[in-house]
Order: sequence, then structure tokens, then C-alpha cells
Amino acid sequence: MLVIGSKMIGCPVMSLHIGGQVAYVVDAVIDPEDLRVIAYILDGPAIQNDPDVGFILVADDIRELNADSIIIDSTDILVNPEDVIRVSKILELNFSLIGLKVVTPKSKKKIGKVVDYTLDSQSMMIYQLIVQRPVGIMAINDPQLTINRSQIVEIDDYTVTIKHDKEQIKVPEKKEKVKIEELEEQKREFVNPFRKPSYAPEENSESASSISE
Repeated sequence: MLVIGSKMIGCPVMSLHIGGQVAYVVDAVIDPEDLRVIAYILDGPAIQNDPDVGFILVADDIRELNADSIIIDSTDILVNPEDVIRVSKILELNFSLIGLKVVTPKSKKKIGKVVDYTLDSQSMMIYQLIVQRPVGIMAINDPQLTINRSQIVEIDDYTVTIKHDKEQIKVPEKKEKVKIEELEEQKREFVNPFRKPSYAPEENSESASSISE
């Protein structure tokens, strides 16, 4: 499924071993090479009270990620940055996607700045950039643009360069809906014990009618 990047900040991290929350998300570690969230920086009582527990959650160790929580096996998988070379190198870059200017390749015309993004919870790839337009007439009618990752040409410390400056780069709602439905149809490897069970109204109504007969 697709989740909004900003919604993950402060998101609780739930441990299957403990059976409850052990930490919360402070920030995401994004690799500028492929725009993938490779880890999350965490904080919380379990981390502060135990010096043997790290504060980095590598994305590959996540059991499930959704808009409400992140599920892990236990705090044993949490590490310190120096324990994972790739994470350590990205942290040294001090790269931040939020706030980068979005420009065109030739004219370097400013389209806006990145204010958020959508994330594919299974691949951990950033699927779209949410861009705030500069102040002006266009911004009044349509203040934000949604730019698909396929439109991105280059990313550096200050800017995101896209293929063209035409405003048809907004992703149609129909395509996004199809993408979400495809992801939701994929089978999960385990049942999330922290999610409340859902009930099918049609089945309940059939049972009620059969009893009344």
C-alpha cells in the first residue's frame, strides 16, 4: 500500500516479542541514489533504558509497515548506525528530501519545493513527490503537484530536476487507485496481531436471515 511519508514520523514501532510498542519513528533515512527509505531513526523508552538496544531500524527488517504502525519481531534487530555501513554513509551525507527545490533541466525554472512524498510500504521506494508551488496565481488554484518518480532526472543536495515543466506531470487518481489496489491484493506473510479483525456485513446479514427463517 501507499503511505504518506510525513505520517510515519511519530509512528509507533510495535514488537511481536513484547506484544506492544517499543519505540516511535523520529526520521527516515533516504538513499538519494534510488529514492528508497533504507532505515528509520527511532527513539523511545526501550531504547533509552537499554544501552544494548540500537536506535536504527533497517527497512529490510520490518515485518509490516502501514499508516498506523511499524511491526518488527523484537528490539534485537535494532542497530547503531556504525553497524550498517550503507546507513552510516547515507547519514554522513546529511541528505534531506523535504525542502529541496524542484526545477526543470534546461531553464532551471522553479516548479516548487518538496513538502512530502508517498511511499510504497513493500518496496520502500518513494513513489511520488508532493511539491508545493511557489506563491502566485497558479498556486491559488492548485497549490500542490504530485510528481511521479519516473519524471525525476537528477537529485543533488539542493534540487530535484524533473523532465519537463508542463503541469501534466500530476499522476491521475485512477492510476494511483489501481496501484493501491494491486498492493493491497498481495498476500501477507503473517497476521498482524495489532490490527483489529474486520467483519463482513454481507455474511452477518445472511446468518441473521437464516436464523430468523
